[in-house]
Amino acid sequence: MAVGLCRCCCRALLARPAGALRALRGLAAGPETHFGFQTVTEEERREKIYQVFESVAKKYDVMNDSMTLGIHRVWKDILMHKMNPSPGTLLLDVAGGTGDIAFRFINYVRSVWERQLQRKLKNHQNLSWQEIFESYQKDKFNSLGNSQVVVCDINREMLKVGKQKAQHLGYTEGLSWVLGNAEELPFDDDAFDAYTIAFGIRNVTRIDLALQEAYRVLKPGGRFLCLEFSHVSNPLLSRLYDLYSFQVIPVLGEVIAGDWKSYQYLVESIRRFPPQEELKAMIEDAGFFKVDYENLNFGIVAIHSGFKL
Repeated sequence: MAVGLCRCCCRALLARPAGALRALRGLAAGPETHFGFQTVTEEERREKIYQVFESVAKKYDVMNDSMTLGIHRVWKDILMHKMNPSPGTLLLDVAGGTGDIAFRFINYVRSVWERQLQRKLKNHQNLSWQEIFESYQKDKFNSLGNSQVVVCDINREMLKVGKQKAQHLGYTEGLSWVLGNAEELPFDDDAFDAYTIAFGIRNVTRIDLALQEAYRVLKPGGRFLCLEFSHVSNPLLSRLYDLYSFQVIPVLGEVIAGDWKSYQYLVESIRRFPPQEELKAMIEDAGFFKVDYENLNFGIVAIHSGFKL
């Protein structure tokens, strides 16, 4: 289940017993909710969303590039720069099955660590060449400064795709993969320095429960960051965006992934998602402080941020 995460660390992180399918089945059907524009029970919604992502997992990254013309990569880079993680940070990335945020985190922390190492060596000009070499090799071996990122996703197929990508791209250090439900995370209280969820909270059935769980697993002082499609502020752009979303994206889904219905749902789910101020209020209700958000591309997406104090 884990790559590069020590066994004792895994035991600590996975202390709370939970499994995606058990959580999926154990939660009561509850009141009616929505699946895109359909009215369904909460249990039906969970099952349908699970099926959506199991269906699109293999083409998920290709579709992201196609739907956003590659701009999703820039949005994720902005999210990482906003987090600005330092070596030693322990990150939980929820609904991050294909690893995009995790890989960016590793790259970012590795870059910071290397700059710190170079400054350290420059400040020791009186060291011999051998001492510099030995110090560099020692610190270089731990290229993440003890940072770790745990990718948690409810969908096995998404995690499978993420693991394959990590192996192909050579990410073996400081990374682990955990099957788990955002509404009932399998981790101890106060376990992580940062929590990210990118284009995932929209697909959570009970957003309030997911936010409460995010608050629970963060350490005091920890940061919550959510990157999600939101509501466009410009009326003209909003109309053009609607036209593109409903007329083009499902067609791309059919052509690229052979799945019209899943991408029709994804478009509908964006329209049903709470606007920026409403989501901000929900994050505050979960207990977070200093909650704010940044609109990107006129609100096509927004990054919400909050701290556990």
